[in-house]
Amino acid sequence: MLEQFLLCASAVLAGIINSVAGGGTLLTFPSLMYALGDNADAAVIANATSTIALFPGSLAAVWGYRNDLKGTRSSVLPLLLPSIVGGAIGTWLVVSYPAKAFMLAVPWLILSATLLFMLQPLITRWTGIGLPHEAPTRSTQLGIFGFQFLVALYGGYFGAGIGILMLSSLALMGSSDIHRMNAVKSLLASLINGTSVAMFIWQDKLNWQLAIPMIVAGIIGGFVGATVARKLNKNHIRYSVIAVGFVVSATYFVRVYG
Repeated sequence: MLEQFLLCASAVLAGIINSVAGGGTLLTFPSLMYALGDNADAAVIANATSTIALFPGSLAAVWGYRNDLKGTRSSVLPLLLPSIVGGAIGTWLVVSYPAKAFMLAVPWLILSATLLFMLQPLITRWTGIGLPHEAPTRSTQLGIFGFQFLVALYGGYFGAGIGILMLSSLALMGSSDIHRMNAVKSLLASLINGTSVAMFIWQDKLNWQLAIPMIVAGIIGGFVGATVARKLNKNHIRYSVIAVGFVVSATYFVRVYG
């Protein structure tokens, strides 16, 4: 019962954090690893269960942005194929290769996601997210297409931190309306995560006993975040998630390589 409570608490917090700043996977994944055990097979199941636990929240975000999706066809269509293919290949790598390989990557994945989350304000400034851009050239469009494939590949393999990467590519495509950009980002993230969820279910990599209550808790957290958490200091939430990410990554570096 205590274990279930802690997992649901992590899902609630992840739902709140995702609605405010992103980075909820940095809470649910290590919580599931703690519950399932620190071994290679548990790492794959924790990754899959964390993905499906937070997936309904991404769908809810798409529904919330449904009005902002109008008129975004030119931004969405070119990125659909690389999102699906990249997400499928990334998930296939997780379920097909030895679980030990994923376990060895876990500390690096958590550290990478934490650094992406920490550098989000800088990336926003570098790419001019929310600022008007010139229409991209053909070579820039091809580069963005390839970049989206790599983002989806990483998203299918682990997933934390893909939001800021997609916002950056959308900014380079000329998007300047932050609400529309968030709408497109949420849609593409749902597509990547939905592809992963389908493959994880097909390969029977989920722990449903843990996933179902976490799904409910994640939805509750999303509603709380949408109504209450926005009143909190966003920087305090960001710093807390970053601190957790560094502590968790350091812990797994010691456990896996120590």
